[in-house]
Amino acid sequence: MQHVEFTLQAPGGVRFYYQGWQPDSFPLATICLVHGLGEHSGRYAHFADALTQAGYALLAYDLRGHGRSEGGRGDALSYEVLLDDIARCLDEAATRYPVTPRFLYGHSLGGGLVLNYALRRRPPLAGVIATSPWLRLAFAPPPVKLTLARSMSRLLPSFAQSNGLNPEDLSHDPEVVRLYEIDSLVHDRITARLAVGTLDAGEWALAHASEFALPLLIMHGSSDRITSAEASRDFARQVPSECTFKLWDGLYHETHNELCKSQVLRFAIDWLKSRGAREPVSQAVLPQMLTSNLSAR
Repeated sequence: MQHVEFTLQAPGGVRFYYQGWQPDSFPLATICLVHGLGEHSGRYAHFADALTQAGYALLAYDLRGHGRSEGGRGDALSYEVLLDDIARCLDEAATRYPVTPRFLYGHSLGGGLVLNYALRRRPPLAGVIATSPWLRLAFAPPPVKLTLARSMSRLLPSFAQSNGLNPEDLSHDPEVVRLYEIDSLVHDRITARLAVGTLDAGEWALAHASEFALPLLIMHGSSDRITSAEASRDFARQVPSECTFKLWDGLYHETHNELCKSQVLRFAIDWLKSRGAREPVSQAVLPQMLTSNLSAR
């Protein structure tokens, strides 16, 4: 496996931290990863390891306002700006791996983002994976809190408060919870405009699920106390194209970080393999392409 880190500057001046992993052979496909609220791309290193062993490359970035990327913590000027950031990652993947199919993978906030991106931008992708997508929350926010958030999103949109996430709701694995709690790159901030924009985008996606046109895998834990597994099921039921919905019995929010994570990752990789792959690149071309693709920008 080979690993690279680099930064890219977006219009407006925000600098994004990127990292990528690829197998020693030229990848069968490239997966672009969009992580969840408050976390960062480094928490997916074990997923990258599983993917590269299976022959896939993973390209990830820290969302604006997250991890090593710039921006106010837990903030974005709009939901559309976050979709623009996904487009930039996909363009970078196309530049680095021009002959490989591209997939989008998103978790939680990122899961809602990749579903919305596919619906609104209609990209030419090989498929989408969404895990525990934030389409709806697993609980009903108090009406007073929702009213306040909508008011603040108009009056003071960058107003930030705790997202209220309980780390023990992430996984049954106590080590995952411990590492999350001591991770200096993790934060618990979310601004009024990001909260309202994400809630509205989830409802929009559910209303337009019947327009989803790409192969799709949605996975959710049945005991998720953060995002709604039932909303994921409702979305999947409406998708007219190829859609696989996998409900993991008893699992919490981060299915890829649960005690049975090897089974979860294997299911995702088997789904990727079912989507097919390009013909292998000749060995004469391979070394030059690997060197070029791994050079930081």
